[in-house]
Amino acid sequence: MAGILGAIHFPLIFRTTSLSIIPITSFNYSSKSTLYFQETTQTEYSHKPLESFAAASQGVVSHHNGSIKPAAPFFRVKKLSDKAILPSRASPLSAGYDLSSAAETKVPARGKALIPTDLSIAIPEGTYARIAPRSGLTWKNSIDVGAGVIDADYRGPVGVILFNHSDVDFEVKPGDRIAQLIIQKIVTPKVEEIDDLDSTVRGSGGFGSTGV
Repeated sequence: MAGILGAIHFPLIFRTTSLSIIPITSFNYSSKSTLYFQETTQTEYSHKPLESFAAASQGVVSHHNGSIKPAAPFFRVKKLSDKAILPSRASPLSAGYDLSSAAETKVPARGKALIPTDLSIAIPEGTYARIAPRSGLTWKNSIDVGAGVIDADYRGPVGVILFNHSDVDFEVKPGDRIAQLIIQKIVTPKVEEIDDLDSTVRGSGGFGSTGV
């Protein structure tokens, strides 16, 4: 079975029972096919690493009672105008999807601007999309990205806040790649109020307490 990103072969995944260890599946990770995975129950495998890993591909397919059925795509994108450009990765191992401008605008010197992408997205629960700078723009033009957290339940248009740390205006044209979007897993535990925290060697040391 195959998935995205290269030609990495993963070993068999096992499900343990009270009597034996049963191999479930194995797969290769290839850049243009669908990733398959064995659906497990909480009692069979509580951590479910394969399911989380499989969800990172487009067009996930799941097994249930021996059958295969398509699941919802991991990363769904809606164009809001004909100027919108779908996010894309520059290479098979790229972590981020390039985001492109849908408008002509200017980021003033030592200023900022909100750049529209004319896209809205949907990603699974347990993840968020982070808008990060592009290294080339940062190094060559002193362009950085501000804010950048997109929650899984947000369905509005995606905009990119660009900061210009140079002394000259930065021109943005439709189609220019302005940032990259990275989908990351998150943990959101319940908040528990307590009377005191456990002690550590570091304690309350911060702001350079360990050295510069």
